[in-house]
Amino acid sequence: MPEHDDRQSPVAIITGGGSGIGLATATRLAGEGWNLVLAGRNAEKLHHAAETLEGRAITVQTHVERPADASRMIDRAIDHFGRLDALVNNAGYAPLVAIDETTPEQIQQCYAVNAMGPAYAIARAWPHFVLRKSGCIVNISTMGTDDPFPGFFAYAASKAPCNVMARSCANEGAEHNIRAFAVAPGAVETEMLRSIFDEKTIPADKTMDPDKVAEVVCDCILGKRDDDNGKTIFMPG
Repeated sequence: MPEHDDRQSPVAIITGGGSGIGLATATRLAGEGWNLVLAGRNAEKLHHAAETLEGRAITVQTHVERPADASRMIDRAIDHFGRLDALVNNAGYAPLVAIDETTPEQIQQCYAVNAMGPAYAIARAWPHFVLRKSGCIVNISTMGTDDPFPGFFAYAASKAPCNVMARSCANEGAEHNIRAFAVAPGAVETEMLRSIFDEKTIPADKTMDPDKVAEVVCDCILGKRDDDNGKTIFMPG
């Protein structure tokens, strides 16, 4: 159990919170006094990530594409901390496949994780935000929604709904003080990137540090980017 569960500190859920952009965002928010719920598939990775956050995080093993898991993730945050202030939909699935080699299973998984997962989580979190008359949603999108890299046919297309959902949530949430953003970076130095591209294809000096993306995500949550409410913030790197 986290040491900092006083129910006065704001609370954020971060999917894909065990590494990369998710963990970098959690680290920044913890430094601002937030409590965190780290969600993801790999329980061991989540546990190690939580250990770095000085007692401010709990973990929930979650497959975001499963509606029951998304609901359990939201409910766990409310049950444990008594509140929910922000939702960061960061988990992603990104196969690199030519269009004519893309399988129905890859298309289904891309949309399940990248589009349906955030939608399930937002719909479950929404009543809590409305009740509190406050909330922030940040969807991690990709530059590929503007200019897809060859081989990202399914990935880029399935991330585009994140941009639209941010706009929709900002419009519908205005009367409830609910803000929403999509953050769309280019190549970020993460495990997922390196599972797809080697450094010969994308050199390390051409990638962004996850913390640079996390800085923008946190600025959205902390009210420093309210002029971008409802927008997609592209980060070409």
